[in-house]
Parts: sequence; structure tokens; C-alpha cells
Amino acid sequence: MITTPRLMLVVLLAMANLPPVQAQTPVKSSVKSAVKTPNWVKSTADAGWQARDSSGEIVFKDQLWILGGWFDSFQSPPRDVWSSRDGANWSLVQNEAPWKYSDLPMTIAFKDRMWVMGGWTNGRLAGHGATSEVWSSTDGVTWDLAANATWSPRIAAGVVEFQGRMWILGGTENYYFGDEKSLKNDVWSSADGKSWRLETAAAEWSPRAYHQAVVFEGKIYVMGGGNYVPEYHALNDVWSSRDGKTWERVTADADWSPRLWFSSVVYRDRIWVLGGWSNHPSRNWGDVWYSQNGHDWESLKSDVIWKERHEHSTYVFKDRIWVAGGHAQPLSSEVWSLELPEEFFPKDQ
Repeated sequence: MITTPRLMLVVLLAMANLPPVQAQTPVKSSVKSAVKTPNWVKSTADAGWQARDSSGEIVFKDQLWILGGWFDSFQSPPRDVWSSRDGANWSLVQNEAPWKYSDLPMTIAFKDRMWVMGGWTNGRLAGHGATSEVWSSTDGVTWDLAANATWSPRIAAGVVEFQGRMWILGGTENYYFGDEKSLKNDVWSSADGKSWRLETAAAEWSPRAYHQAVVFEGKIYVMGGGNYVPEYHALNDVWSSRDGKTWERVTADADWSPRLWFSSVVYRDRIWVLGGWSNHPSRNWGDVWYSQNGHDWESLKSDVIWKERHEHSTYVFKDRIWVAGGHAQPLSSEVWSLELPEEFFPKDQ
């Protein structure tokens, strides 16, 4: 085609009126999955162990484990150990383990052993208190005392495995009789359970107990918690760290409400927060939340779910999230599970 001067002038004028081309910024998809949200499935209404909360929970040797816990504030806590390969059928492994501080201990599987650390005994009775004992076992029957750790006696701390070490984060030195000074925000780590290294005496997050910690995408995350007595306060902030020493606040106010005694796991490449309790007014929570970054949270709403509860045991096992026991007004010995199909989350989310 031969372009005349007049036609070229028209083309140039038209191009001059076109909007400038903008660089395309990738936008994170907000498209919801077309897959219906699955319901929770009750594996058993009575697991065989006495209904309880505040237990230790571990996935170890392809089994679910539940250890100790709390029946009420005026008796010694249980020292039994139970295991299950399917969540429905549970076996008593040890009726009376040598550790006695089994209310709100820190528990974890690490280097082919189960570990029980810290915890409280005797509720409000004489002889009550916390410990810094560190115990381990390869079978749940025989337990070895590895150390009285250099961190102070405490309960309800965060515990994770990170960079080949066990980590203890915060907690409180006194359950029913302490004050704000009992709360800790120190961070300790150990490669063997015997020798412990102080990573920081005062993390950037405020002293707290009854919180949760997980490892996600190369960082430790610390979430929520606070204090129970004598002055209740609860948090819903989220913090992260790449080294356990220096911490950054991800959000001061997550979408889930401030709470104590909740649980958290990592499943389907997301952080999950489940249940818990808050005061003023006193209430249990039965909600489930997930996040890809600790800042932005979505609520997972199932038509069938466990009754609201706190201090339940939560696991990721056989590609499912499991919830066992807890205080559901009354105490529970139920076990529930949830399996999300792989396609539930769109690939571009």
C-alpha cells in the first residue's frame, strides 16, 4: 500500500491520542476454588483415652501420639502415652511415664526421638510448678532424661524444628500464680536436647505464652497467645524470623481474633490456625484460618466441623489435618480429620 502524506498525518495523530503502554504488574489471583469446601470427618467419638486438654502431641513413626494433659486443676496431670495409626483406634503404650510435668508441655519429634520438655504439674495443689526437664524416647515406653535445660522452668512455649535444631520460644514460668513478669520472650535452640544455646534474651515480639510457632518457607513464625492470669490479655499478631534472633512483625492484627490456647500447623503450603479461647466474654473458638504469608488470612468454612474448643491436639498426618481432644465444654476425647483435595487451591494462588 502506498501511504500518502495526508494518510500518514492521520495515522500519526491517531497514535498520539493512544494512552501510553503500561508495564504489566503480576496480580495475585483472588479467584476462589470451584471445589466445594470439604467437611470434617469424625474418626471417633471416644478415642479410648480419658477426655482431656493441654496434652503433648507428636507425629512419630507413622503414628499419632498423645501424651499427658489436664483433667482439672485439683489433681496431678496424667502421665499416660497413647498412639494410633488411623486416628480411630488408639493403644495405650505407657500408663505412667517418668515425666510428671505433663500439663502444657512442649513436644516434638526430632532426630528419630519423641521429646517432652517443660510443662506444669499439680494444678493449683501444693507442690505445683513448672520444670525445665527435657525427656526423650524412641518408643513411648522407655524415657530418658536428657537434661535440665538452661532455659528457666516454663510451660506453653512455642516449639519447632528449624535448621537442624529444636527451638523453644517464650512461654510462662507460672501457670495459675504468676504475673506479667512470668512471661518470656527469649529464644533457645539445641541440636541434641542436652546443650541449649540462647539465641536472644528478648525477641522483638512481646513476652507471651499459650501462643503458637511454625516453620514455613524458611522462617519461624510466632503467632498470638498472651497471658491467662492474673491479668488476661490476648494477641493476634504474627512475627517471622530467618535466624531465630532477629524478628520482623508481619502483622499487628491478623484477621482471626486475639486468642490463647489455639493450635497451628502447616498444610497444603499454608499456615493454619484452629480454634482457641478468648475472654471478656469467655468463649471457645471453632474457626479455621489459613495464610500463604502470615499477613493475609482466609477463613475455611465447612458445613460439618468439630465443636468449638481450646487446647486440643492438632496434627498433619496422612495428608490430613487432625484435631483430637481439647476442652469443648466439657473435655473431649473425639478425633476429627480434614482432607483438602490438591485442586482446592488454584495453582496461581
